[in-house]
Amino acid sequence: MQAIVPAAGEGTRLRPLTAERPKGLVEVAGRPILTHVFESLRAAGIDDIVVVVGYRGDDIVDYYVDRFRDVSLTYAWQTERLGLGHAVSAAGGYVAGDVVVWNGDNVGDVALSGLIERRRATDAAATLLVDEVGRERASEGAVFIVDDGEVVGVVEKPDAPPSTLIPRGVFVFSDRLFEALDRIEPSARGEYELTDAIDLLVAEGARVETVRLDGWLVNVNTTADIERASARLDGGPGERARDEPPNGTDT
Repeated sequence: MQAIVPAAGEGTRLRPLTAERPKGLVEVAGRPILTHVFESLRAAGIDDIVVVVGYRGDDIVDYYVDRFRDVSLTYAWQTERLGLGHAVSAAGGYVAGDVVVWNGDNVGDVALSGLIERRRATDAAATLLVDEVGRERASEGAVFIVDDGEVVGVVEKPDAPPSTLIPRGVFVFSDRLFEALDRIEPSARGEYELTDAIDLLVAEGARVETVRLDGWLVNVNTTADIERASARLDGGPGERARDEPPNGTDT
């Protein structure tokens, strides 16, 4: 099975660590962020990863070349950073069939194989890892609209969140994803949002389902996030990391 790992952002909130290297090569617990991501994907049986690169992308290519252990690596370039949906679209020509999307700055331990099996069993267009957060956090990113336990829509940064259920940056999609991405328009902030493609799938009657986070996941955007993720990886108490920024890779 294939995966797409968006890793094109500049990581401005991690400067000066990202002044001369891409965010994906910043170390957490002694290893680059992307190494942790690749290990998680490999453990779930992924054998082909498309890495979307942009800022200092050559550094990532030079570091990993074309393989990570026994996993094949291909690179797609996102020359303009126009949102997570735009990044995933850049990889569209390299994948076929079901695909995992794992944001390239998410470090953690989640049951990805269960997410993959769930999509296959239900034939959903999208199976999404989600978590419950506080209402303040829910207003800062994408939030699912839920009716009787089913996803009926997605809204970005709502003033009054219709729920506190958010995506956590790990998704499994059927090939319907790329058709939806081709038809979305830029958002108010001028970006192509992956959540808009999910919302379009819902509007057209496709099955979109959620699986609650069972484990831990840290979206690494700041030095505090590095410390929190490192503590978890080193076996320390750390934090549950439920209220991390939920959507997309950093700029």
